Amino acid sequence: MTKFLLAVHVLAAVITIGPVTVAASMFPPTARRALAEPGNAATLAEARTLHRICRVYAVIAVVVPVFGLATANSLHVLSSPWLLTSIALTAAAAAVLGILVLPRQSTTLTVLDGAVDQQVAATTRRTVGRLSMHTGLFNLLWATVTVLMIVRPGSTTGA
Repeated sequence: MTKFLLAVHVLAAVITIGPVTVAASMFPPTARRALAEPGNAATLAEARTLHRICRVYAVIAVVVPVFGLATANSLHVLSSPWLLTSIALTAAAAAVLGILVLPRQSTTLTVLDGAVDQQVAATTRRTVGRLSMHTGLFNLLWATVTVLMIVRPGSTTGA
């Protein structure tokens, strides 16, 4: 059963978190292009699609920690410091995505959908700049969790 749980956990991570990290990273440059070319329907559609990917896959990604906890329970490592650190970093990544990235993407799309005057466009450009930073933080947190899952300090596998 442990192998099944681990397989589902890893597959869910690859299938759900991968697209979110890529789409979130692609959103800021796309939004900048859309701000620079008001009325470009293709660029706006691309930004909307990237935001939708982030939203949908973020919800589906809830299965990753669920199966991760089930796997950890079956391996009896729930109290291991590396796992507790990974749980905390996963929670932090989810918070960054839910509190900082997705709302700013949504706000940017709202501005792009409406008539943009110069002052609003300038403010939105700064927001997109911060969005790039928050997306980088989100990606860094996930990269750290991935490394912890692979290295597993104190592992008996010798990895």
